[in-house]
Amino acid sequence: MPTCLDWRTGLLEGRAQVTSTAIPVLLRRGAVAVAAGRVALGLTALGWPSVPARPWVGAAADDLAARVFGRALGARDVALGLGALAALQRPAAEPGSACAWVAAGALSDALDVAASLASWRELPQMTRWLVAASAGGAALTGAAAALTSATSRAPSASS
Repeated sequence: MPTCLDWRTGLLEGRAQVTSTAIPVLLRRGAVAVAAGRVALGLTALGWPSVPARPWVGAAADDLAARVFGRALGARDVALGLGALAALQRPAAEPGSACAWVAAGALSDALDVAASLASWRELPQMTRWLVAASAGGAALTGAAAALTSATSRAPSASS
Protein backbone atom coordinates (compact mmCIF):
# COMPACT_ATOMS: atom_id res chain seq x y z
CA MET A 1 0.00 0.00 0.00
CA PRO A 2 1.68 3.22 -1.10
CA THR A 3 1.74 6.15 1.25
CA CYS A 4 1.28 9.70 0.10
CA LEU A 5 1.34 13.11 1.65
CA ASP A 6 -2.07 14.58 2.49
CA TRP A 7 -1.77 18.20 1.39
CA ARG A 8 -4.43 19.34 3.89
CA THR A 9 -2.76 17.97 7.01
CA GLY A 10 0.85 17.63 5.89
CA LEU A 11 0.82 14.05 7.25
CA LEU A 12 1.61 10.81 5.52
CA GLU A 13 -1.42 8.60 4.93
CA GLY A 14 -1.13 5.02 6.09
CA ARG A 15 1.28 5.90 8.91
CA ALA A 16 0.61 5.61 12.62
CA GLN A 17 0.12 8.95 14.30
CA VAL A 18 2.09 9.65 17.46
CA THR A 19 -0.11 11.25 20.10
CA SER A 20 0.90 12.89 23.34
CA THR A 21 -0.40 9.85 25.22
CA ALA A 22 1.76 7.51 23.12
CA ILE A 23 5.02 9.36 23.82
CA PRO A 24 5.56 7.97 27.35
CA VAL A 25 4.92 4.44 26.06
CA LEU A 26 7.40 4.92 23.23
CA LEU A 27 10.00 6.38 25.58
CA ARG A 28 9.51 3.46 27.98
CA ARG A 29 10.08 1.05 25.08
CA GLY A 30 13.19 3.03 24.18
CA ALA A 31 14.40 2.75 27.77
CA VAL A 32 13.89 -1.04 27.64
CA ALA A 33 15.88 -1.23 24.40
CA VAL A 34 18.72 0.87 25.84
CA ALA A 35 18.78 -1.23 29.03
CA ALA A 36 18.87 -4.49 27.06
CA GLY A 37 21.65 -3.12 24.87
CA ARG A 38 23.52 -2.04 27.99
CA VAL A 39 23.35 -5.60 29.40
CA ALA A 40 24.54 -7.07 26.09
CA LEU A 41 27.42 -4.60 25.84
CA GLY A 42 28.35 -5.17 29.47
CA LEU A 43 28.41 -8.96 29.10
CA THR A 44 30.55 -8.61 25.99
CA ALA A 45 32.96 -6.33 27.86
CA LEU A 46 33.19 -8.77 30.76
CA GLY A 47 34.11 -11.65 28.46
CA TRP A 48 36.04 -9.85 25.74
CA PRO A 49 36.84 -6.34 27.00
CA SER A 50 38.84 -5.26 23.96
CA VAL A 51 35.88 -5.85 21.58
CA PRO A 52 33.68 -2.94 22.75
CA ALA A 53 36.72 -0.87 23.79
CA ARG A 54 38.47 -0.93 20.40
CA PRO A 55 36.05 1.46 18.64
CA TRP A 56 36.39 3.82 21.59
CA VAL A 57 40.15 3.82 22.21
CA GLY A 58 41.64 2.03 19.22
CA ALA A 59 44.63 -0.31 19.48
CA ALA A 60 45.09 0.62 23.15
CA ALA A 61 42.08 -1.64 23.86
CA ASP A 62 44.44 -4.63 23.90
CA ASP A 63 46.57 -3.24 26.76
CA LEU A 64 46.16 -4.76 30.22
CA ALA A 65 44.95 -1.50 31.77
CA ALA A 66 42.32 -1.02 29.06
CA ARG A 67 41.10 -4.61 29.49
CA VAL A 68 40.75 -4.13 33.26
CA PHE A 69 38.85 -0.86 32.80
CA GLY A 70 36.79 -2.44 30.02
CA ARG A 71 35.69 -5.24 32.35
CA ALA A 72 34.91 -2.74 35.12
CA LEU A 73 32.78 -0.66 32.75
CA GLY A 74 31.14 -3.87 31.55
CA ALA A 75 30.19 -4.76 35.11
CA ARG A 76 28.75 -1.27 35.57
CA ASP A 77 26.67 -1.63 32.44
CA VAL A 78 25.37 -5.08 33.42
CA ALA A 79 24.31 -3.75 36.84
CA LEU A 80 22.64 -0.60 35.43
CA GLY A 81 20.95 -2.52 32.62
CA LEU A 82 19.61 -5.33 34.81
CA GLY A 83 18.39 -2.85 37.42
CA ALA A 84 16.57 -0.82 34.78
CA LEU A 85 15.07 -3.91 33.11
CA ALA A 86 13.82 -5.25 36.45
CA ALA A 87 12.32 -1.89 37.40
CA LEU A 88 10.77 -1.43 33.94
CA GLN A 89 8.77 -4.63 34.47
CA ARG A 90 6.71 -2.83 37.14
CA PRO A 91 3.83 -0.51 36.22
CA ALA A 92 5.00 3.03 35.54
CA ALA A 93 2.83 4.53 38.29
CA GLU A 94 4.04 2.06 40.95
CA PRO A 95 6.38 3.44 43.63
CA GLY A 96 9.96 2.44 43.00
CA SER A 97 9.48 2.67 39.25
CA ALA A 98 12.33 2.69 36.80
CA CYS A 99 12.88 6.46 36.82
CA ALA A 100 16.01 6.36 39.01
CA TRP A 101 17.53 3.38 37.18
CA VAL A 102 16.93 4.90 33.76
CA ALA A 103 18.26 8.28 34.91
CA ALA A 104 21.42 6.66 36.31
CA GLY A 105 22.03 4.94 32.98
CA ALA A 106 21.45 8.20 31.11
CA LEU A 107 23.92 9.97 33.39
CA SER A 108 26.58 7.31 32.82
CA ASP A 109 26.06 7.59 29.05
CA ALA A 110 26.29 11.39 29.18
CA LEU A 111 29.54 11.09 31.16
CA ASP A 112 30.87 8.64 28.55
CA VAL A 113 30.24 11.34 25.94
CA ALA A 114 32.01 13.90 28.13
CA ALA A 115 35.01 11.56 28.56
CA SER A 116 35.13 11.06 24.79
CA LEU A 117 34.99 14.79 24.12
CA ALA A 118 37.80 15.41 26.63
CA SER A 119 40.09 13.11 24.60
CA TRP A 120 38.52 13.67 21.20
CA ARG A 121 41.73 14.42 19.24
CA GLU A 122 43.45 11.26 20.53
CA LEU A 123 40.56 8.89 19.75
CA PRO A 124 40.26 6.97 16.46
CA GLN A 125 38.92 9.42 13.88
CA MET A 126 36.22 7.24 12.34
CA THR A 127 34.87 5.30 15.29
CA ARG A 128 34.86 8.13 17.82
CA TRP A 129 31.74 9.45 16.06
CA LEU A 130 30.02 6.09 16.42
CA VAL A 131 30.82 5.93 20.13
CA ALA A 132 29.77 9.53 20.81
CA ALA A 133 26.56 9.15 18.79
CA SER A 134 25.52 5.87 20.42
CA ALA A 135 26.30 7.07 23.95
CA GLY A 136 24.67 10.44 23.25
CA GLY A 137 21.56 8.80 21.81
CA ALA A 138 21.29 6.47 24.79
CA ALA A 139 21.74 9.43 27.16
CA LEU A 140 19.00 11.44 25.43
CA THR A 141 16.62 8.48 25.28
CA GLY A 142 17.19 7.67 28.95
CA ALA A 143 16.88 11.28 30.07
CA ALA A 144 13.64 11.76 28.14
CA ALA A 145 12.20 8.51 29.50
CA ALA A 146 13.21 9.36 33.07
CA LEU A 147 11.79 12.89 32.84
CA THR A 148 8.55 11.66 31.30
CA SER A 149 8.23 9.01 33.99
CA ALA A 150 8.95 11.51 36.76
CA THR A 151 6.46 14.08 35.47
CA SER A 152 3.73 11.50 34.86
CA ARG A 153 4.03 10.32 38.48
CA ALA A 154 4.20 13.79 40.02
CA PRO A 155 1.08 14.75 41.99
CA SER A 156 -0.99 17.40 40.29
CA ALA A 157 -1.60 20.80 41.88
CA SER A 158 -5.33 20.14 42.02
CA SER A 159 -5.07 17.01 44.16
